Order: sequence, then structure tokens, then C-alpha cells
Amino acid sequence: MMTYGSLFTKKMPLLFSIALSAFSLSVSAQDIQRIPEITQTEAISGASNFAQAMDNSMNIMNAGMSQAPMNGDPDHDFASMMIPHHQGAVNMAKAELLFGKNPVLRRLAQEIIVTQNSEISVMQSELGVASAETPPHNTSTHKE
Repeated sequence: MMTYGSLFTKKMPLLFSIALSAFSLSVSAQDIQRIPEITQTEAISGASNFAQAMDNSMNIMNAGMSQAPMNGDPDHDFASMMIPHHQGAVNMAKAELLFGKNPVLRRLAQEIIVTQNSEISVMQSELGVASAETPPHNTSTHKE
């Protein structure tokens, strides 16, 4: 069965594929809060052009969203998926700053970086609070 994340692995660089494999072995709420920084950095700094930087950012974001730990609690699941989504926006904004020339869009990119990072911090904090206060909902339909 093909999963959402597997659709993107064919286009990922080898380094990212290796990092994602190691990352997906034990995904937890804490893991998804910190998509590997080396991968995030290389999404932009390793790109030779804007299209490559955007493609790298999208691949990382989509992989992070597809690996987000879900437990059936809408608040938890929302934050788990939105963290890599927001990080993708931050990476794309960094690509605009690196390659873009339009001063209005470059300023917007700066604002995106600040606001999305702030929102990531809120969601990480709420995931920490939620996991400490409530047990996860079991949504598994698997019967043993």
C-alpha cells in the first residue's frame, strides 16, 4: 500500500531519505516538534536555485506531515500536523530571502519566518501540556 509520504520519497535526495528512514523508526510528539535541523538547513543552503530550495522544502514538509503522530485528539493532531506545515512555510520564506529580489515579498518572507516560528513554539508548548495532562486517545481499529 502506498502511503502519502511514500509519494515524495522518490524525489528526495539520498541524505534526506536516510534521515527520514532513521526519523520514522521512532516518531513521537517530541520528534515531530524537531524535524531534523540538518535537513531543514540543507533544504535551503544546499539548493543551487530557488526551484530546488522550494522542492526540498515541500518534500521535507510533506514527509513531516505524513509522519506526524496522531492520537485521535483533534487538538493534538492539529498541532502535530501544523508544526511541519509551518516549518515548511519558514523554509520557503528563507528560500525567498536567499533568491528573491522583490522587496515587498522579501519583507513578507521575514514576517512569515517570525510569525510561523512563534506559532510553532505555541504548538510545541501545547503538545507538551496536552501530553502531560491527558492520555492519548486510542483510535486504532486493529484487533489482536
